[in-house]
Amino acid sequence: MFGLRMPELLIIGFILVLLFGANKLPALGAGLGQGIRSFKKAFGGDDEKDKKDPPPGDSQAPKA
Repeated sequence: MFGLRMPELLIIGFILVLLFGANKLPALGAGLGQGIRSFKKAFGGDDEKDKKDPPPGDSQAPKA
């Protein structure tokens, strides 16, 4: 992971808290996650939709 160990991650986290404040960090994380999802969706890598909606005609009910 690019040679980042616990001390480096703690320093980065401390700098983020200083720059943005503890109240803004959850909003920044949510925005980052939404940006990544929209980026994946734009490039056709949206696997979440495939997991939720099975293809039509692929039912689990036994045929009589």
